[in-house]
Amino acid sequence: MTAMTAEILDARGLACPLPILRTRRRLDALAPGAELVVLTTDPASEIDFRHFCNTTEHELLAFERGPEHFTFTIRRG
Repeated sequence: MTAMTAEILDARGLACPLPILRTRRRLDALAPGAELVVLTTDPASEIDFRHFCNTTEHELLAFERGPEHFTFTIRRG
């Protein structure tokens, strides 16, 4: 899967720990190697998602800090 065909999880407006919990649930439903793009607005999400990917088999492929939200692209391990 590429970022063009990756699933999108909109977690904007949710506070910690909900973006991570919803991401974990969505990743569990995907096939290994699939990509998930997660949109968040929680300022702590950058730290949370980096930690999540560093402590699981999932890989953080990209991170973007936009004017209205953060975008994380994660590959399921």
